[in-house]
Amino acid sequence: MLLGLVQWVQAAEKIDFEDYFVDSTLRIDYIFAGNSTKQFIAIDECSKMAHWYGKHKHLAELPLEGNGQITVKDHKTGIVIYRNSFSTLFQEWLTYPEAKKNTQSFQNVFLIPMPKKVVDVTLDLRDNHRKITSTLTQTISPRDILIREKGKVPLNYITLNEAKNEEKSIKIAFLSEGYTPDEMRTFIEDAKVATEALFSYEPFKSNRENFNVIAVEAPSFESGTSIPHDGVWKNTVLKSHFDTFYSDRYLTTLNIKDLHDCLAGTPYEHIIVLVNTSMYGGGGILNSYNLSMTHNKWYKQVVVHEFGHSFAGLADEYAYENEQIPMYPHNIEPWEPNITTKMNFKGKWENLMKKNKNVGFYEGAGYSLKGVWRGYKECRMRDNSYPEFCPICQQAIQKLIDFYTE
Repeated sequence: MLLGLVQWVQAAEKIDFEDYFVDSTLRIDYIFAGNSTKQFIAIDECSKMAHWYGKHKHLAELPLEGNGQITVKDHKTGIVIYRNSFSTLFQEWLTYPEAKKNTQSFQNVFLIPMPKKVVDVTLDLRDNHRKITSTLTQTISPRDILIREKGKVPLNYITLNEAKNEEKSIKIAFLSEGYTPDEMRTFIEDAKVATEALFSYEPFKSNRENFNVIAVEAPSFESGTSIPHDGVWKNTVLKSHFDTFYSDRYLTTLNIKDLHDCLAGTPYEHIIVLVNTSMYGGGGILNSYNLSMTHNKWYKQVVVHEFGHSFAGLADEYAYENEQIPMYPHNIEPWEPNITTKMNFKGKWENLMKKNKNVGFYEGAGYSLKGVWRGYKECRMRDNSYPEFCPICQQAIQKLIDFYTE
């Protein structure tokens, strides 16, 4: 077993992008379906887009475990040539009571570099005990005639922040939701506000030159977003709405294929959807998207907080008096870098405890008042009014930036 691990590490170190991939993207659309008892994964369709905007180094390495992983192996040799992790709304839905009585499906889209040869793509989903609950392996040939091309004529976009080295940069795309063609100037201004808000926080501020940021104009037929608890339904490009999982301020979109269709042909990897509404709400999902309202007094704080989720996999550090979502079992160590159940704390923030006397263990995090700890009293991941990420979150974000840009 140890020998196999050593061989895998050695293989991962030797993966060179040009040996296995070309400069284009293979987009794989999946359907996740099921309930709390059993889940299923199915491929919907495959498509390709010009250029690859993800990582070119550390191709077979994971900086974060996530709630799911996608693994690409060379079909002939079995060598792992690419890996990435993610979280999904489907997996979150499975923790709600509704999943015990209903069966539902969710769209998901994953991007991998276009392989030169036939590959085996494995996608697995994990529960909050970090156990694999469902897995699917599909053999894909890059010469499959049914892989259609998308993004030949991309939507209009402008660059808001140009990276010093575009090839090594982390690419963020703002996408408009609920903005009519007449409101695109407002969207651009909202995207500029969010950009400056993000880069006012460390360590993003010190690493601004490593990010390439664009704003993509996707017009909607109607202005705003849907508010089901008020009986309001809007015809918008992504069909976003409040009341996700019947939580009134949980603002999301389930139309992930439309989301990526809007971005096809633009330089993107990490996605921030800006929703044209003043009602408080948003959501962030690791390596999927960050979605935020724009015309609310807490806009800047929320869009940065949600990017902490979608980009860095940071957990919420606040807690509820009555925890309704048992997201983090107290007998399992969370994979998120900024919370702990003390079941396997090593490698998180013990190094900072030697440098900062205020870093330690503060009980109450991950929605639980007891049994889950954060490392600092206050943080942007805990309180809207707190003006910065705590040292633990800053360290985690910086590690991820270094992973993608070195």
